[in-house]
Amino acid sequence: MIVHTTERERPRADEVVRLDEVKRHYRVGDETVRALDGVSFSIRTGSYWAIMGPSGSGKSTMLNILGCLDRPSSGAYWLNGVNVAEMDDNELSDHRLRNLGFVFQSFNLIPQLTVSENIEVPMLYLGMPQIERRQKAERLAERVGISHRLRHLPSELSGGQRQRVAVARALANDPAVLLADEPTGNLDSATSVQIMALFQELYEQGKTVILVTHEPDIAEYAKAKIVLKDGVILSCEEGRL
Repeated sequence: MIVHTTERERPRADEVVRLDEVKRHYRVGDETVRALDGVSFSIRTGSYWAIMGPSGSGKSTMLNILGCLDRPSSGAYWLNGVNVAEMDDNELSDHRLRNLGFVFQSFNLIPQLTVSENIEVPMLYLGMPQIERRQKAERLAERVGISHRLRHLPSELSGGQRQRVAVARALANDPAVLLADEPTGNLDSATSVQIMALFQELYEQGKTVILVTHEPDIAEYAKAKIVLKDGVILSCEEGRL
């Protein structure tokens, strides 16, 4: 459910993401850029959203805010019940690690590590023992259909296989939200369909998915859609929740 509100109240128990009047302004020379200009919405646990917008709409800034990679200039951002806008850098980093899984257009795999080792990276930061990391990496690789490539390097994989590894790595910390940034941007059409089917499967298994894309056909896989323009919400489609 999306909520347009100016109230700074705590989110409901079923709201995994809530933004209240979030603004992100910054200076470029003598100009103030209003990348986000008072955005308010909430996303329910277990839902599947697409965030769209043309270049300059605020889509990338929204991604950075949602991903705890940037902070609002003002307003509140609640992620899994905590207002991350009030955290210091160490708290923010820890909350990001424990609550968000990222899937990127360029995969962002570590080339020197095997598939298994790439999947294990978030678990390593969480301090999980090696044998537990390895066992969980094997389960996740099976889940995304890449278990036959566990000992291979990223350079030995196709684009679709690399993205499957990236999805498995994003799931390694059992995140509250799976955040995907143009996840099919470097894939051909047939492979894109396969990757989007994987996101659909994860959604059906109860995972909260937020997809950031400029491609209307990719956004159609989501069950609800926000369109940004000039830093504000231009439209919201909720009909398929």
